Amino acid sequence: MLTREQIQEILQPITDAETGKSLVELQLIRDIMIKEDRISLSIICLSTDEQSRIGLEQQVREALEAGGAGNVHIRLRDATDYERSLHRPGSADSAEEEGSEGKLKGHAAGLEGHELISEDSGVHFIAVASGKGGVGKSTVTVNLAVALARMGKKVGLIDADIYGFSIPDMMGIEEGPVVEEGTIIPVERFGVKVMSMGFFIRENSPVIWRGPMLGKMLRQFFSDVGWGELDYMLLDLPPGTGDVALDVHQMLPQSKEIIVTTPHATAAFVAARAGSMALQTDHEIVGVIENMSYYECSACGQKDYIFGRGGGARLAETLHTELLAQIPLGAPDNHISEPDFSPSVYKAGTPSAELFADIAAKLISKCEGN
Repeated sequence: MLTREQIQEILQPITDAETGKSLVELQLIRDIMIKEDRISLSIICLSTDEQSRIGLEQQVREALEAGGAGNVHIRLRDATDYERSLHRPGSADSAEEEGSEGKLKGHAAGLEGHELISEDSGVHFIAVASGKGGVGKSTVTVNLAVALARMGKKVGLIDADIYGFSIPDMMGIEEGPVVEEGTIIPVERFGVKVMSMGFFIRENSPVIWRGPMLGKMLRQFFSDVGWGELDYMLLDLPPGTGDVALDVHQMLPQSKEIIVTTPHATAAFVAARAGSMALQTDHEIVGVIENMSYYECSACGQKDYIFGRGGGARLAETLHTELLAQIPLGAPDNHISEPDFSPSVYKAGTPSAELFADIAAKLISKCEGN
């Protein structure tokens, strides 16, 4: 079985027709996944010419098969405006080659870090919080972000749970971000631009930081990352009411908040603390999502309320907000051999994905007034 490094070495000679540079050097080969005897990857296409795209796919496939790969799946994705701006003539890269002082500042066709978090940026910030861990807050965040992207919104996602980062693994992300002229380019998966502390920590090394360092990292996620144009930015907060949650409330006074709980009375009681913190800092709570609400038998359809009932509704009443949805206990029916495998993202059209689509529609209505 080929390794990631061997795949990149095999594909190194293949060049982009517009720039004449290696696809590997341009970071246009993404999402390399090696599962058993299957290799899957994405090609970011700068060209919109269909014949050129087909020819590029064929070159990559033939090169990998000649290198010993037997089962190759290739996805073609159109480059974003920002990605094209990095490589078209006159971009920062081209200017550097010509000896000028061309340098990418902030991110093309997007917002500088301080503009991104300003109240008039036009970006809707949604912090997803919980009172305690283990209630599925990150699963909710990931699927809500994907649901918004499926509805045509430009979505960013910050894994602000810096001690317990999990978003990259949940979304099946195996690539790390790249740096272009001092700007970090977020990893894009399922149409969502993602940034996480998990990209910068080796294996399962613990993060042993004090509060001020956590705040500094969070600020860097806003200031040093080329997010491009966004409609929504979701932040997966750590559970509880610690330093990171307080930093978010201070940095983003315009942020709205979603509280995640389970039906259990104790979980809802603890979640109320996170909600109270949001209210005390004048953040609007747009709703409560009750996760693991019930287990539905696949054979007979009977619902069993394993963790009790009513916790989410009581929490919504306490916080004077809406119960947005009740999500059943379960896991996505994804298979490791699938090209778009991810442990936690529900496939479009499945019942759980439809629930998140309904939540996304409600969120858009609340934020955009539609």
